Amino acid sequence: MVAMWERGLAVSAPGKVIVHGEHAVVHGKVALAVALDLRTFLRLRPGAEGQVRVCLPGVGVQRSWNTPELRALRGRIAADFEDSKSPSLEQLDALREFAGIAAEASAPDSLATLAFLYMCLAISAKYGDVPSVDIVVWSELPTGAGLGSSAAYAVCLAAALLMVCGAISCPLQEGESTARWTEEELTLINSWAFQGERVIHGNPSGVDNAVGTWGGALRYQAGKITPLRRVPTLRILLTNTKVPRSTKVLVAGVKEKILKFPAIMNPVLDSIDAISQECQSVLEEMPANPSPEYYPVLEEFFDINQHHLNVLGVGHPSLDRLCQVTASHGLHSKLTGAGGGGCAITLLPPDTSPLTVEAAKQDLCACGFECWETKIGAPGVTLHSLSSLNTQVLHVLSQS
Repeated sequence: MVAMWERGLAVSAPGKVIVHGEHAVVHGKVALAVALDLRTFLRLRPGAEGQVRVCLPGVGVQRSWNTPELRALRGRIAADFEDSKSPSLEQLDALREFAGIAAEASAPDSLATLAFLYMCLAISAKYGDVPSVDIVVWSELPTGAGLGSSAAYAVCLAAALLMVCGAISCPLQEGESTARWTEEELTLINSWAFQGERVIHGNPSGVDNAVGTWGGALRYQAGKITPLRRVPTLRILLTNTKVPRSTKVLVAGVKEKILKFPAIMNPVLDSIDAISQECQSVLEEMPANPSPEYYPVLEEFFDINQHHLNVLGVGHPSLDRLCQVTASHGLHSKLTGAGGGGCAITLLPPDTSPLTVEAAKQDLCACGFECWETKIGAPGVTLHSLSSLNTQVLHVLSQS
């Protein structure tokens, strides 16, 4: 471990998209969440003696602290540090004061700094001393787009800090490029990542950090998270309309509609629930590299669910435009997440020609949208040798 650690290691975790079940999940229905192969990367190196440094170039954070001052702060607020207990308001207030973050600050840089401090102190309080580390985190995921960027960050931090403090192993052997942790270790990573999510979001569902930890696909219903047995890797286009929206306002709007028209809206929720369950069955039947005949039913599920989401009132003209553009290329899309703008996913069957994909991307970008060709069903949190990372990731991490 020591030799590899001195050369530096990297941890990555995937983002997530909801395939089916948005909004219905708030009312006790099934949702399917899948790992998105856009990842957050964390580079871990030994820090200068007595120094903790964290650099997050994506949100403009570059901070460093002395380990003695972090130890003193930990001593003042450590009584309640537990991986099963929510961060207390007193702890978060003390961390804000220490880091010079205003009480009402909710910008990504402030929340990311707060989550780092909390996790560093809480994990070291339970498993060892405050480590001298140099951490750089960079993400392919846009922030605030409902793609699990904060959870991927929390999962990477949890894995790195638990490893440095000796609570989990360093599974990467000499000569290997990547490695995964044991099921027991992943459970520990997930429980601490959930604490980081609580710092950032207050009362998260736990779905995003679970997808970031285990990868693949998860079924979520009424607080219960169940990994799907087997999930194929599916190619998609992920498109960000860049239209901002408030999840809280959209959720409240759906609730109001259900109260106003229960006999009309409850069957819509039941239908979305049925789509999620049917889709789960199809995904679990599909082989790892599915042939084209599996796709028409998945495409129909996309179309039907998109109409249902419009009925719930969470559509948007930008999403209608996106669906029209992809349909003109023979492709099927639906919103993912809160709706009202935000992101959508487009299924790319294996027989889709590269020319079709390129033309669709160009047309989407011409609408002012941002578009990525990526995969769903990606692996969860992974340990990498630095040399195995692609050039772009390596360049960003080494520049910071």
